Amino acid sequence: GNDTAAFLASLATFGAGFAVRPLGALLFGRIGDRVGRKYTFLITIVVMGLSTALVGVLPTYAQIGIWAPILLVSLRLAQGLALGGEYGGAAVYVAEHAPEGRRGLYTSWIQTTATLGLFLSLLVILACRLLLGESFETWGWRIPFLLSTVLLGISVYIRLQLDESPVFVAM
Repeated sequence: GNDTAAFLASLATFGAGFAVRPLGALLFGRIGDRVGRKYTFLITIVVMGLSTALVGVLPTYAQIGIWAPILLVSLRLAQGLALGGEYGGAAVYVAEHAPEGRRGLYTSWIQTTATLGLFLSLLVILACRLLLGESFETWGWRIPFLLSTVLLGISVYIRLQLDESPVFVAM
């Protein structure tokens, strides 16, 4: 009912995922050290991918009331935890595979590709907005979230092909 409160709630929902990223780094860093980088990589991408895709099928407030924003915030928290583990895990995994004297260059691609992914996601959203017009606001916003399942499948396939980190194997 209150536009200002609704705006602040949307910012808080968005920010919730950022708040738990350090916890995700701690949690998945520990898992990576105990059971391996590859296994941890699989967990983080599945948690991230599923929670992203599930946003696309969330019932509305009109359908389930207060549970809709509770579920949305829960999914954002899961995304934040997974991303916290994903980013640190990727840096460690790449650094442990990089040749001596090239770790900085190799790990710099993690941030570069993250930025590229953000840019591509904005292009997908723009395309959906242009193609769907006013329908984007009612149901079309769900399409990019649902399309992410394709990327999840590709990512899981690629990660299943990875070898365990040589440093972890040596430990």
